[in-house]
Amino acid sequence: MTSDPLPPLRDVIARHGLAAKKSLGQNFLFDLNLTRRIARAAAPLEGFTIIEVGPGPGGLTRALLMEGATRVVAIERDERAIAALEEISAAWPGKLTIVSGDALEADYDRLAAGPAKVVANLPYNIATQLLTGWLTEAVWPPWFSSLTLMFQKEVAERIVAPPGGKEYGRLSVLTQYRCEAKKIFDVNRSAFTPPPKVTSSIVHLVPKSKPEPACDLRVLERVTAAAFGQRRKMLRSSLKSLLPEPGPLLEECGIGSELRAEQVPVDGFARLAARFATLETA
Repeated sequence: MTSDPLPPLRDVIARHGLAAKKSLGQNFLFDLNLTRRIARAAAPLEGFTIIEVGPGPGGLTRALLMEGATRVVAIERDERAIAALEEISAAWPGKLTIVSGDALEADYDRLAAGPAKVVANLPYNIATQLLTGWLTEAVWPPWFSSLTLMFQKEVAERIVAPPGGKEYGRLSVLTQYRCEAKKIFDVNRSAFTPPPKVTSSIVHLVPKSKPEPACDLRVLERVTAAAFGQRRKMLRSSLKSLLPEPGPLLEECGIGSELRAEQVPVDGFARLAARFATLETA
């Protein structure tokens, strides 16, 4: 761990005129103790390329470098923030690469160029889209070793939700099928400038080397879309968009046809997807 050689973040923001833009989903974290706590949640950092999405003026970027990151790649869409990030790069020579562009279009495999982790206070307006993209990588295990990400609390709770509650849904199944998922801690809205309307949460995800039971992820997405698309209905009704009579499929997979989607565990959906795929190709 190293001390921070740069001025306070508030001073940097004032000097560069960096007012947060709602259109970019920006909410800045000034508390270095908090950003360092986020960085530590992703430890170890040394030996990995740490990819950060939406660094803004660089509060978390600085924390990552202070906590031992040897290579950080910061992807920033807001051109106003580049000058502030360049000051961090100058203070930590050779350790920070700034990529000016859209995180939704980035070539992450190329940027990682080896063992990598993602640590980010994700822009709220693209957070779920980014996560879904990373979770549906065609090659698995993927290019990242872990994801340590900030979401709105309600999204974080959907990601880690167990079966049986209203939070459990497609995002829960997709995430938990491919990763071990854990909510680390909440971040009060007062920690941000400007304060968002909601509490945020840090989630840590570690890819499973071999998700079980094996199934085609594209089929799993279709099955969960059908099941949760009509989540108040029993599966024998909601799955009729996939096949005329779902009863035999559900029975073969050991799932009661009177159950609703929120009552089926992740491995149950994987069994359904694997068996349904064989029916389609028969």
